[in-house]
Amino acid sequence: MKLPPLLVVDDEKNMRLTLETTLIGKGYEVRLADSAEAALKILGDEDLFMVITDARLGGMSGYEFLKEAAKKKPGLPILMMTAYATAKLAVEAIKNGAIDYLAKPFDPDELSHAVARCAERHQLLAENAALKARAGEAYRLEHLIGESPKMRELRQLIQTVAPTDATVLILGESGTGKELIAGAVHSLSRRAGQTYVRLNCAAIPETLLESELFGYEKGAFTGAHRTKRGHVEEADGGTIFLDEIGDMSRPLQAKLLRFLEDGSFTRVGGTQELRVNVRLIAATNRNIVDAIRKNEFREDLFHRLNVMQFRPSPLRERTSDIPLLALHFLRHFCFRLGRNIKGISEAAKSALLVHSWPGNVRELRNVLERAVILETTDEIRPASLPDFEVESRLRQGDGPAAGAGGGSTGALSESLVQFERELILAAINRSGGNLTKAAAQLDLSRHALRYRMSRLSLQVDGGVDDEAE
Repeated sequence: MKLPPLLVVDDEKNMRLTLETTLIGKGYEVRLADSAEAALKILGDEDLFMVITDARLGGMSGYEFLKEAAKKKPGLPILMMTAYATAKLAVEAIKNGAIDYLAKPFDPDELSHAVARCAERHQLLAENAALKARAGEAYRLEHLIGESPKMRELRQLIQTVAPTDATVLILGESGTGKELIAGAVHSLSRRAGQTYVRLNCAAIPETLLESELFGYEKGAFTGAHRTKRGHVEEADGGTIFLDEIGDMSRPLQAKLLRFLEDGSFTRVGGTQELRVNVRLIAATNRNIVDAIRKNEFREDLFHRLNVMQFRPSPLRERTSDIPLLALHFLRHFCFRLGRNIKGISEAAKSALLVHSWPGNVRELRNVLERAVILETTDEIRPASLPDFEVESRLRQGDGPAAGAGGGSTGALSESLVQFERELILAAINRSGGNLTKAAAQLDLSRHALRYRMSRLSLQVDGGVDDEAE
């Protein structure tokens, strides 16, 4: 990362030129000013990583310059030099905003170390800002991709709810983008500049989850050698996202319910009641109604969480978004893996559209990553996609993963598979075994028909499959 210049301010020409030569020799870009007034103009025109100024200048003094520079560029490191060093002047310089104070004549190494510290500070701040920007990018509303009516409604609801402080509950199958929704709600809220904490309740052992959430006092249990703040304290003023809240134990659910009342809690092993101002977003892929009926989830906690409810649709219910998502992931992985694949073939698109996507958007993402790795041409072909044989059986016999619904879909899935098998066999028989003609009868490409036959384990003896692609 290239450093911006530093500014040297001194009314003695020889000192300016000496410092310039020394610092250029260390690899820094240098700007020069012979007065505080000239330096303030440069401050307004250029980005700098630090300033080195003499205490005594013609016109405005170095101490006055410190005050004006702090107004113009708050936080800009300024190093003060003087030939009249006293403890009182050093204190005055630091009080006025100088980061350090050097007495003339000074050791060149002392100056080099001071400048290097400022350079390192600038680099760290720039890297931190870049990391924060990249972290924020993951939660932009635009990353909820899709133009289906359900996705348009979801984005509109996020924009409406985010500016409020309402508690949010997200119910949806695994892989439908619940974490993206939570992040988008935070990034569009008034708390966007504050801390955003994520905690996966299913990934932490039940015995540790309370101490992770609310913290613990020194001596609360074996190994608690110091007091530790919990995630709710870290998120004070911001947002906390509790993913997979359906896996939280009932005793901890009771403590979370109390916390939701007024933001109060007690650390593990503590007696002092603490209070924070936190917005809570929760998510689960469980059938929440079923969990309540089985006495695994508190109904009163559900009602407390369920101020605003989001229900992202499974991918099989918004198939029109599959091509958009596939193209997005194709570009992402081509960039990341350094590949030059221009698009997705029609046959591959057909294969993606007929799959039921039990793993939802996360599964589609993985499929495109695999395809980009395996593809050797300039477009994704069916051969680079998995056969989906295992994946297609995942939802058979399953009910909806979240929400109020229930009931098995296994019989329907089996009936649809059998019906598809019979339609394909009938078309092949009518066409005399010619797969191209059979595909035309079914309004499919021959690639799509061959893919469906492979998925259904259909082998047709004597089938004609030698026509031009």
